[in-house]
Amino acid sequence: MSTPERLPPKVEEKRLLEIASGLPGTRIGCVSTGRGQAAEALAATRTESTVTAWYLDSYLTSLAIAHAVPQPNLRIACEADWPCGSIDLAAIALSSHGEAELTRDVLQSAYHALDVGGLMVVGVDNSRDRWLHDLLKTYEKSVKVRPFDDAMVYIIEKSAPLKKVKDFSCQLSFIDCDAKIEFVTRPGVFSHRELDSGARQLLDAVDVFPESKVLDIGCGAGSVALGLAARDPSATVHAIDSNSRAIDCTRRGVKLNGFENLHIELNHSGDYGLENSFDMAMANPPYFADFRIAQHFIDLAHRSLRLGGRLVLVTKQPKWYEENLPIKFNDVEIFESKRYFIASGIKG
Repeated sequence: MSTPERLPPKVEEKRLLEIASGLPGTRIGCVSTGRGQAAEALAATRTESTVTAWYLDSYLTSLAIAHAVPQPNLRIACEADWPCGSIDLAAIALSSHGEAELTRDVLQSAYHALDVGGLMVVGVDNSRDRWLHDLLKTYEKSVKVRPFDDAMVYIIEKSAPLKKVKDFSCQLSFIDCDAKIEFVTRPGVFSHRELDSGARQLLDAVDVFPESKVLDIGCGAGSVALGLAARDPSATVHAIDSNSRAIDCTRRGVKLNGFENLHIELNHSGDYGLENSFDMAMANPPYFADFRIAQHFIDLAHRSLRLGGRLVLVTKQPKWYEENLPIKFNDVEIFESKRYFIASGIKG
């Protein structure tokens, strides 16, 4: 097995580490925008400490684990919520292009876990940042600033416990085939605080039949999987996603609706031991990307479907599917559905 290429930290994590290295702390929680280089370096130089790097996505977690030099005091965790317990130093790297509500959620989680008197150091890849600075001032009036030409780093010291911990999750409902479906969304999961209209089009394009086995690839908050599970209790729906919060949302949805025919799995590889067994696979890949994820979803579907099984996807960019879906699937059909397109094919 080849050794992964050693990558330098992104600028926000590099500058963060420069400051965090000089701060006290033995129970350290980290958030990385890259491969967890700050957590790895802090663990290597503080062998009596415990260091945890927190990721939401299992694919990014696997990359960080493969990249890091194993150390007994370093843990790289993929969990839906803060995994570190109480800490005395939080080292948080953030991208200025990140989701605002997720940033608020992550910072609150870290600050809430911090001991009174503990320090939180935050790096961002925007040397002219004001938004993050103002957000940190809602926690502490005194925010120390360490400016760089390519980033900004802030330090706050926790003076008192939080008076109120905000719940950033949101419970919603929608009607599908006359049934009311409850579901939960959270920051960091696609289409937070609303039912994605693409998911609605996907639900409208398909149905399930008795005893069928359905796979939802990249289930997100679980709205499609929940809708399909409600249509026929004899059908089995298997929902997978690489995002631990997506899995948490879908599990909450299962509990809210009392379903027993929906199985959920945190998985980014597609190796879940169910090859050639599903009657239908569903997917709602990212619309504006390099199609790497879309191709991954197609490959997973082809591996998972039985002969004659159908893949159904929703997209806003049908041309790519016109060119690529027929490579692995027969009887490819693409039709317009309001502001979206539904693409489907049969495994031959």
